[in-house]
Amino acid sequence: MQRHKLPLSLLIFSLLPLSLLARPYFLILSQEDLKDIPSSPTTTSSDVDPNESPPEWDEFGDSDSKPEHELDPGSWRPIFEPDATTSSTSASKLDPEMEQYYSAVEKMFSAVSDSEVRVVEEAVAEIEELATVKGNSHAQSVLGFLYGLGQIKERDKAKAFLYHHFAADGGSLQSKSALAYTYYRQLMYEKAVKLYAELAEVAVNSFLISKDSPVIEPVRIHNGAEENKEALRKSRGEDDDVFQILEYQAQKGNAGAMFKIGYFHYFGLRGLRRDHAKALAWFSKAVEKGEPRSMELLGEIYARGAGVERNYTKALEWLTLAAKQQLYSAYNGMGYLYVKGYGVQKKNYSKAKEYFERAADHKDAGGHYNLGVMHLKGIGVKRDVRLACQYFIVAANAGQPKAFYQLAKMFHMGVGLKKNLPMATALYKLVAERGPWNSLSRWALESYLKGDVGKAFLLYSRMAELGYEIAQSNAAWILDKYAEGSMCMGESGFCTDSERHQRAHSLWWQASEQGNEHAALLIGDAYYYGRGTERDYERAAEAYMHAKSQSNAQAMFNLGYMHEHGEGLPLDLHLAKRYYDQALEIDPAAKLPVTLALASLWIRKNHADSFMVHVIDSLPGVYPKIKAWVENIILEEGNAAILTLFVCLLTVLYFRERQRRNAAVEVDIHGQHIHHAPAALN
Repeated sequence: MQRHKLPLSLLIFSLLPLSLLARPYFLILSQEDLKDIPSSPTTTSSDVDPNESPPEWDEFGDSDSKPEHELDPGSWRPIFEPDATTSSTSASKLDPEMEQYYSAVEKMFSAVSDSEVRVVEEAVAEIEELATVKGNSHAQSVLGFLYGLGQIKERDKAKAFLYHHFAADGGSLQSKSALAYTYYRQLMYEKAVKLYAELAEVAVNSFLISKDSPVIEPVRIHNGAEENKEALRKSRGEDDDVFQILEYQAQKGNAGAMFKIGYFHYFGLRGLRRDHAKALAWFSKAVEKGEPRSMELLGEIYARGAGVERNYTKALEWLTLAAKQQLYSAYNGMGYLYVKGYGVQKKNYSKAKEYFERAADHKDAGGHYNLGVMHLKGIGVKRDVRLACQYFIVAANAGQPKAFYQLAKMFHMGVGLKKNLPMATALYKLVAERGPWNSLSRWALESYLKGDVGKAFLLYSRMAELGYEIAQSNAAWILDKYAEGSMCMGESGFCTDSERHQRAHSLWWQASEQGNEHAALLIGDAYYYGRGTERDYERAAEAYMHAKSQSNAQAMFNLGYMHEHGEGLPLDLHLAKRYYDQALEIDPAAKLPVTLALASLWIRKNHADSFMVHVIDSLPGVYPKIKAWVENIILEEGNAAILTLFVCLLTVLYFRERQRRNAAVEVDIHGQHIHHAPAALN
């Protein structure tokens, strides 16, 4: 249909931003990226068998998806969410070896919480025995993690890689993720893409069937120099005041509040654990008041069998009621049921296409995605891979994770798009990070909010190894902020300051590689001051240039400072002024330090050997010392006042110096006048 034709000249979509501080990643597709596909015969009959399509292409997903702990064997879920796994493990208990594995891992985390180094060492010894003597793949994965981190074990990347390799061969998905990230960092895309493709498929299988869950990003516990109090407040679940007010409104009969409370429970948002029973109860109350979004999610619940017996007929009824109230996303769920033949007499691709088009016409990402699948596979329509690609791009731009997965496969296999392994790897990685192992983030955050910083650090470190930028940033920040409280341990007890700096430096570096501008700034600081590494002004400048490329005002200021003083960069006062001006353009809050810096430049340029230049050079505290100037200084009212007074002091000193020079000139002139006066009298 003509209304679905999309322009081919330039297709742009952005990958979901990995964090607030990491910049969004933009992919631009031109005509050259689109591969010419010969036309396929029209197959519009409603009895087309989608199983005839290539086996490497999935259809719409399987509604009989496995629980997360089954998708990610060896997961620590039985330790952190025992209630969620009790029902499935009661019928078939864990074998003795796996019981020993979970016992050792739980012992390790408990000892970390209690700051008992000796007990941690005992637990690690038990894990090592399981890994080396019994060949338990999940214990091998943990041992690889400990060697890579240097926790209790000597840091040894070679041993870490070896144990992860063995664990991956044994079926550990988290070790496969660690290996994939290692290959990805080394630009070994042939190997990385295969692992990330497998992980992404598992992640897609964990998504819901008709209405995908919101993209739940790991929470960044800091905003640079300080704790991210607002984000942490929103993650406190039922302890949050705002949540309590919302719950009170729901109890008083507010339908919108009922929906939101049910929504939070259903998807596990705002620090809550997923609770389908509570979600069902709140949605049921909300629909009594005609709340359409609750009707749609009730349709999802019955279609999936989440907390209730699966009933596709009821699912279709609720979705139909929601659609009648102009909730157009519900048409997407209805179309899905007609494609699968669930809750209806038989499959009807024409009806499904009609519903998907209604959803897509009202900008529903799922509608675009499913239309893309139909055109990709030729289900009820003429197979058109190019048009399918365009639908996937629209869906991806709206944040539909399955669309990223389909585009990744197209780049990977060269179907519809020219083969591009780096792009395929990046897209697969994006999807894979939404897999069941993402629960590590929730457990880490819960531990942090309870004050168990050591456990939070260990969990974030595990995620960091799997390639999560926010986890790398959080783990590094905990090391810098809490020192020994982070429970950073080496071979012989707690880490020294130098060891902590080295670990933090490594984590910040990885985060910087993935676009975290604050991390790049801290890497520059580490090289500038020699923290966790040797002092190297040139590498510091490189790191600041990386942060500057992402329009970071502080990095621009630091580069100006280095040009002004010739540290790691050529001495160039003109370039220094340009960087200072740019810093002020980007961030008006930098007005005070930039004003000081420009005053310094003026004095240095016009009075190069003056007393004032020596004063400035002897007081490096006037400048940020390449540290977090805005966060640590400007935002503190007391510091701003001190700096203001210091500016006044400099001004007084400057005018006194100028007054002394003027006085000297006047004395000299006066002397000359007296000297020549007698001659005039003659």
